[in-house]
Amino acid sequence: MNGSKSRPEPAKGSRPRASKGPRPEPAEGSRPRLSTAPRRSFVASYLNDIPRSGIRDFFDIVSARKDVISLGIGEPDFVTPWRIREASITALDRGATTYTSNRGLIELRRQIARYLGQAFDVAYDPENEILITVGVSEALDLAMRAILEPGDEVMYHEPCFVSYNPEIRFAHGVPVPVVTRRENGFRLTRPMLEEKVSPRTKALLLSFPTNPTGATLTREDVEGIAAFAQAHDILVITDEIYSELTYEGERVSIASLPGMKERTIFLHGFSKSWAMTGFRLGYACAPVELSEAMMKIHQYIMMCAPILSQKAAIEALKSNVDTDEMRASYEHRRNFICAGLNEAGIPCHVPKGAFYVFPYVGDYGLTSKDFALRLLDEENVACVPGSAFGASGEGFLRCSYSTDLEAIKEAVTRMARFVARLRKG
Repeated sequence: MNGSKSRPEPAKGSRPRASKGPRPEPAEGSRPRLSTAPRRSFVASYLNDIPRSGIRDFFDIVSARKDVISLGIGEPDFVTPWRIREASITALDRGATTYTSNRGLIELRRQIARYLGQAFDVAYDPENEILITVGVSEALDLAMRAILEPGDEVMYHEPCFVSYNPEIRFAHGVPVPVVTRRENGFRLTRPMLEEKVSPRTKALLLSFPTNPTGATLTREDVEGIAAFAQAHDILVITDEIYSELTYEGERVSIASLPGMKERTIFLHGFSKSWAMTGFRLGYACAPVELSEAMMKIHQYIMMCAPILSQKAAIEALKSNVDTDEMRASYEHRRNFICAGLNEAGIPCHVPKGAFYVFPYVGDYGLTSKDFALRLLDEENVACVPGSAFGASGEGFLRCSYSTDLEAIKEAVTRMARFVARLRKG
């Protein structure tokens, strides 16, 4: 026994104590590995059916090329007038770096109320019927979210701005396009709406002058649409962003007609007519109940529009001189590009507003996208395929004339050369 004590036997049924030595490594592959990769998509399923912007996709291609003449971007080629920029600079120098009220600076809202009374013959209370937003895009999003229940239908005219259909769907509404045609200048009339209305129709979205067609409405057209909205108890949302850029005919906002202010959300902003795209400032005017609903959403998702942009907008509204000069320049360019395209055999109606032409290119056996890509590849001219603006835009191109006149002249020359080759096969 060597004098040592023997280790006692463990009690029957008890578990031996574990050894204090190192544990052997498990055989390779014997321990399952837990995956950390997501086992499902976290993206909301309804987004799968909403395409990327056709404009942005096309200009991702354009941006990779050099020396392109671009007739594509819907942005003024003017720098924001100095008096407006100076107002923002001065405000910054004086320490205007704070939040504003959710609705925006009261001085700006009063200026907007004054301006709309003079320019559009419609009266809004700056205290509770005007909301300053981050561009008209936010204003439209707020309007949709404030009014739509899932399944509500929103009618709109097409071809149209690329955001209208997706913004309706983001708010879980159902887009109902009403096709307009070049044969009548892409106007919208009551009989066209009557064909599409249903018991689920909640609202009608208008934008005249229109992006991309430059179409406008006559007073008779607007009165017919107003009567339609009243007959079917429909809300109207009117996007007036291009209104100051009306070249011909009377400019009539549907909000100014009898009985329509109560059922209209009036959207406007500073990007186009004052060349203030980078300031990202718009506004929404509506009856108190609707305005309060929109403000409730705005205060949670945005708080307020930037104070420096609001200060600049106050100055912008003090004079129409700059806007008048821009409009005259655009009209001159419009006349040239329309004449040049028609002379080249590219049919082009004369738009009465905005700064786009929408020529027809559907007789060459190419889709509008293929036409635009070949024009870019062969002549280094960028135009937006009409299909980006809805299915009814197929067969057309959107060409912006908010660019230098000499560039427009060269672009028209190249487009004429391009279609001449297509005709020869």
